[in-house]
Amino acid sequence: MWRIVGRLEAGQSQVQICREFNLTPSVVCNLWKQFQDTGSIERKPGQGRARATTATEDRYLSIIARRNRGATASQLSRDLYAATGTRVSRVTVSKRFHETGLFARRPAVCVPLTCTNRRVRLAWCREHRDWSMDQWATVLFTDESLFSLNTDSRCTFIWREPGTRYLPSNVREIDHYGGGGLMVWAGIMLDGRTPLHVFERGTVTGVRYRDEILEPYVRLFRGAVGTEFILMDDNRRPHRALLADEFLESEDIRRMDWPAIYPDLNPIEHVWGALGRAFATRNPPSRTIQEMKTALLNEWDQLPHRK
Repeated sequence: MWRIVGRLEAGQSQVQICREFNLTPSVVCNLWKQFQDTGSIERKPGQGRARATTATEDRYLSIIARRNRGATASQLSRDLYAATGTRVSRVTVSKRFHETGLFARRPAVCVPLTCTNRRVRLAWCREHRDWSMDQWATVLFTDESLFSLNTDSRCTFIWREPGTRYLPSNVREIDHYGGGGLMVWAGIMLDGRTPLHVFERGTVTGVRYRDEILEPYVRLFRGAVGTEFILMDDNRRPHRALLADEFLESEDIRRMDWPAIYPDLNPIEHVWGALGRAFATRNPPSRTIQEMKTALLNEWDQLPHRK
């Protein structure tokens, strides 16, 4: 704008300036008139719409939102009206939060822990925090996981253009009430892992756990590692069955004491996540239980062996 004023003062015509700066004649004319009347080209402060809330009310909204993070914008709007008599829309509440750095996001999810759970977990962590890599190398982390034909994994992505979310090519059909699934078991160590075992039909009992897991897999790993071998299995009933304890004692297999409510402590959960994502992205997807079993075994064999 100062360049335009300078050229007008130098005697250049408004028509030439409009062509050079690609402006309409009224813009140049009004700018020149404003400069002649006021000696400035600054825009006058607009009247605009009055702000719906005061700074005090903005702070109040921020405080009650942080105290009750699950409250909706509509609820907070009603709370503000009850406290101050100021009525604002939920959109206004959201705008005030955005100004202070608060945005609506999904909360992080964790397992529920009682005071006893926290105390036991803390004691376990303190007991094992100074373990060396050689000590951890003797631990076999094991777990079971259930995989469904109609997986609802939200960790897989597709490439699509904006505005094409509901095109048939971008929609995945998932039936949450059918299809069936498979229960699998596996174990991992720093230097290796067990084969993926698929439980054929039925539930996992103490007898099946002993006959299908402990005897063919765990016993062999114990023989390969030696007397320092440690088995980590969780506190499920089949794992703590009397016949499973007797088998481990007869084979001189040491079991790691494991706290309740454990999932985030077991590193094999990351392996299940990788296996689930690999299975969910297979194309074409598995349609039968037998195809699912083959796919899981193939994906397990293709998972990278990394420490």
